[in-house]
Amino acid sequence: MNAGKSTSLLQVAHNYEEQGQKVQLYTAAIDDRYGVGQITSRLGPQRETDVFDKDTNFLDKAPPVSCVLVDEAQFLTKEQVVQLHQVAQVRGVPVICYGLRSDFRGEPFPGSAYLLALADDIEEIKNICTCGKKATMNIRVDAEGRRIREGEQVSIGGNESYRQACGRCFYLG
Repeated sequence: MNAGKSTSLLQVAHNYEEQGQKVQLYTAAIDDRYGVGQITSRLGPQRETDVFDKDTNFLDKAPPVSCVLVDEAQFLTKEQVVQLHQVAQVRGVPVICYGLRSDFRGEPFPGSAYLLALADDIEEIKNICTCGKKATMNIRVDAEGRRIREGEQVSIGGNESYRQACGRCFYLG
């Protein structure tokens, strides 16, 4: 969270398109923080894109493109991860997914677990905890900034709802 995933995705899209190549971008329909179908960086860049939900079949939606880019990939289903893996392996189209590994309880998102299992390559985008160490976890907070430890896995929010943390602060803080 807050590590620049959407910024990186938008940069990759720009790099492909600057070379005259077509890319297909997706984001989760559930993420409506900046409007449905918007990939938005906290730094400012924003782009309209296609959305996916639990019923999206990526094998049916894959037009001839040079690359498929997926934001909020933690919301993919197991089946969708397998479909995207097939797009990459069988059709030879690079698929680059950006998302969180785990939720505010430290539990993996199902989509993330399967992405980690099937990915040919994993690149971590780093962020910093308030203590200065590398942040690898997320903490959900209420309106007063108090930690929430129970609840639904998915609750869309930004800096007002979540904080990034290192493992030590996640367990002790």
